[in-house]
Amino acid sequence: MAATRPGRVVGLDGIRGLAALFVVLNHIFERAWPGYPANRAPFWAAWMTYGRFAVVMFIALSGFSLGLGPARSGWRFKSIATYAHRRAWRILPPYWAALGFSLVMTWYVLAQPGWALPNGKSVVVYGLLVQDAFSQGHHGGFWSAGSPNRAFWSIAIEAQLYVLLPLLLLVRRVSARAMVGLVAAIVVTIGLLGPHVPLMNSALVKFTPDLAVLFAVGLLAAGIVTAGEHTRSRPWAGYALAATVPAIALMVVKGSTWSSLNLFWLDLAWAPAVGCFLAAIATSRPRPVVRFLDSLLPRSLGSCSYSLYLTHMPIVIAVSYGLVLGRVATGTPTFFVLAAILLPVTVCFARLFAAVFELPFQRHRGWIPLRQAMSARLRQLRPAGPAVVAGRWRRASRANGPRNQSGGRYRAARPRPVAGRARPASRPGPPVPPDPGGSATRSGSC
Repeated sequence: MAATRPGRVVGLDGIRGLAALFVVLNHIFERAWPGYPANRAPFWAAWMTYGRFAVVMFIALSGFSLGLGPARSGWRFKSIATYAHRRAWRILPPYWAALGFSLVMTWYVLAQPGWALPNGKSVVVYGLLVQDAFSQGHHGGFWSAGSPNRAFWSIAIEAQLYVLLPLLLLVRRVSARAMVGLVAAIVVTIGLLGPHVPLMNSALVKFTPDLAVLFAVGLLAAGIVTAGEHTRSRPWAGYALAATVPAIALMVVKGSTWSSLNLFWLDLAWAPAVGCFLAAIATSRPRPVVRFLDSLLPRSLGSCSYSLYLTHMPIVIAVSYGLVLGRVATGTPTFFVLAAILLPVTVCFARLFAAVFELPFQRHRGWIPLRQAMSARLRQLRPAGPAVVAGRWRRASRANGPRNQSGGRYRAARPRPVAGRARPASRPGPPVPPDPGGSATRSGSC
């Protein structure tokens, strides 16, 4: 099950789909029970306050997925230029389209109260994927820019990790442990010195360096696809479960407020569990979990997970503040009303958005193949003229005509000429003079 086609690990699409859906639930949760980081929700809904876990899973999955190819080729890229082109081609077109959609929704439909409205600087900052450094008033002054979509912060982080990947592969060729250890040492140093050194504290707040450890752990887990049978047969699912217990215990004991204010350390606490879980999925264990992740609903969500993540936030804001909040009692009633409306709406819109701005760029790896595919599709959709329709009708009539016993098309028999009687001419013509060599010609030719 783990490799139905080269480079594909069964279950990853399902993980992406469920993680994207969890992000939508988290943003519905925050509007049903406002007051973040305090958690005022009942026990059955309290888990939805930890939407950051979905981002942790996305980043680790990126490292894992991008590491599958190098893992099968000695931890090397065949071409850095090809890698850069494929990443830009995969990420940027849907992102820029979602940026335009978010700006339209914010300017002309509804913006969330209390947020700075995006402006022309926002278009530049978000279009260049540098929002973590310049947006949301980090710098103030000229480059301060309002956010058209608060979910975009992680896209900039992921783009920076794409740039870091070739350097990680250089260290990975020497040692897998050295790669993860080096990244973890740098990140932990920033975390320890951040509260005391202004420059490091600024980097800690803006660039979320703890996610680099998750990315490196995902890259480390990708080595399972070429590991020996002894390594693959280890109980990776059990390791993941054992590593999950401390992280959950930490969140339960410390509470939601502490967890939200200490996401840096909480992300690092999740890293071992996430890495072991990805290794377990890559070895198709536990099989019930892999079968569920590869079932129709999670896999279908995974096919549009990127579009769902990019486009859901403006829709959540418009429906929440424009239709529901203030008309339905806060808390559980608001949550169920918003979930009933937003889950189908955001998923359906994401599927349509992905069909136009995401899936074509996955299937066609360049402008020329994409233009050819679009031209072929337009020719198929172009209305046919009368002559083309008549020709198709004649071909269909011949194809669907009566058949003889041998399976061929039935043809009406032509009348045979009667012996001694000349075949009548179709129309009268001039008399033909007798051929002097007629008898010789008839006996020697036909």
